[in-house]
This record gives sequence, structure tokens and C-alpha cells, in this order.
Amino acid sequence: MITKQLSGIERELVLQYLIDGNVPVTLTVLEDTKEINLNKDRIQSLTSQVFPVAIKAEHVNVKENGEIELENPPSSAKDFAGKTVKVEFYYNRVGLFFTSEVKQKNENLILLIPAVINRIADIVEETQYNFSALIYFECKTTKDLNLKCIPTDGIELFERPVWKLIPLENQKKAKELLEKYVNEAKIEKNIGNGLQLIPVCHYLTNAEQVKMEAMENRVKPLNVLYVDHERIVFGFDYTTHNFVLNDEYGIKLVFSLKKGPIVSRDIYVTAQVNKLYKSEDERKMCVDFKYTTLQEEDLRFLYEKATKNLFI
Repeated sequence: MITKQLSGIERELVLQYLIDGNVPVTLTVLEDTKEINLNKDRIQSLTSQVFPVAIKAEHVNVKENGEIELENPPSSAKDFAGKTVKVEFYYNRVGLFFTSEVKQKNENLILLIPAVINRIADIVEETQYNFSALIYFECKTTKDLNLKCIPTDGIELFERPVWKLIPLENQKKAKELLEKYVNEAKIEKNIGNGLQLIPVCHYLTNAEQVKMEAMENRVKPLNVLYVDHERIVFGFDYTTHNFVLNDEYGIKLVFSLKKGPIVSRDIYVTAQVNKLYKSEDERKMCVDFKYTTLQEEDLRFLYEKATKNLFI
């Protein structure tokens, strides 16, 4: 069993690793419980809330005595002076962290690496979803795949997407993307009713918090953004998958049924990459799959579930 706290020898190896090559770190202010209780009735601005702040490697200077100097830190971290922070980083892909008080030194910030360095806990969440999918086969190469796909937070599948699901602060950028995609569709004529564009714009403009994990670059499930009787749309980190326009895949759609003797319904389809969408910073991507084969009874089921109308 792996212990959470590093041994003395392990700590020395990590310290030397930090000294030898500047490593990016993430800082999160540890909230003062007393201060929270005193201010619980006061409305706080977004900037006062606790969010992790990523510090690039070129701003991190680790000295032989275990002192970390953050040179020219980002504005979001400049008010960390005098506060205790959680410092997270990766060592050979293993997530580690320690806590330290931040001190001001001219324009820079100073941290001391303490005696205790811990591993980030490996938390595996097992969640039962009403719907999930599996991209299990690449038709062109006849290659077996096992790409899990789960619903994404903030999007209700099989409900008509509405613009208000996009946070107000993202709507300007989302509107620009929507107009771009609609103009492209007028030429390509490949978006059907176009309802999938709202969750696509929501996903691509929604900034995600930096989250350090027990293992770096662990493959994550794709996010299911939209499903109906014609298509299914996924979102994912740009660097994790490489889908090519017009390539065809085998996909299994899995529905958990709450009523009746059968606990689930699996629908097998083949689907073609119909359209690819990329975020402005090229960190996230969406792939629109259009079904190429679908059994009539499955078409009926998906149509009625997505539209709330009878299939006639």
C-alpha cells in the first residue's frame, strides 16, 4: 500500500528534481475557517473566491535551501502574500503537494518547501449515469477502441438546449462562435436542426478550473454534449484524441431504465465524423458524429426520447 506522505529519501529526490529544472506549480489559498464564519453573510465578488492559480515553470526558481521564489507572478497570485497555500506539482507524472505560507520579497513571492510532502489522493469516482456511450470500434482500421463517454456537468441531455445554459460572461464569445458555425453550415449543409450548436458553444467557451490529479495526463472519458435520433456530439481535451473528418466509428449508446424488468438498453450504431469544432485557445474540441446505420426500433426510441413526440 502506498503511503500518502513521502519518505525522507523520496523528499530529497523530489527537492533535487525541483532544483534541477523549474517545474510548473499550482497554488490554492487555504481558506481561514474563522474568516469564513465572520464573513458568511457578506456578498463576495468572484475575485475573492478561492480558485487554483497555475504558475508557469519560467516563473518558478527553486534554491538549494528549499526556498521557492515566484518571479513576476501573475496578478491573480499577487494578493497571496501572508496567506497559507496548497502547492501542487507533478514529479514523474505523480501528483504531489505541500502547504506553505507565502511571503512577499520585492515584486516576487517566496515559499519554503516544508519537511512534509504528500501524494495527491487517487480518487476514483464510480457514478451511475442514466445515459453513457462507448466508442468501441474504428471502421477504417478495424481497430478495437474503449473510449468511454459520460454526460458533462451543466448540460441536460434529451432536453431542448436553450441559450441561457451558457453563463452570461461567456455569451458574447459563444455568440461569435455560433454565428461562425451557422455561416459554415450554410455552405456545408451538415448541421440538421442545429440544436447541438448551443451545447457545443457552451463547452468551448466554458473555462475549467485547473485541477491537479494523482497521475498526470490520465485519459479521461469524453463528454457527451448532445444526443438525438440523427447524431451524437462529444467534447474532449484537444490533445487526447484525434478524430478525422468522414472517418466512421462503432458507438454503443447505453440507457439505464428505471422501470420494467430490463435494467438497461444498449443501442449499437455506426457514425461518421460530420464536423469538428475547436476552442479559440485550442485546448478543447468537439466532434459531431452523424449516424450512418441505425435500426428502425432504435430510431423510434431515440426520436421519441429526444423530441418528446411520437414516431409515426
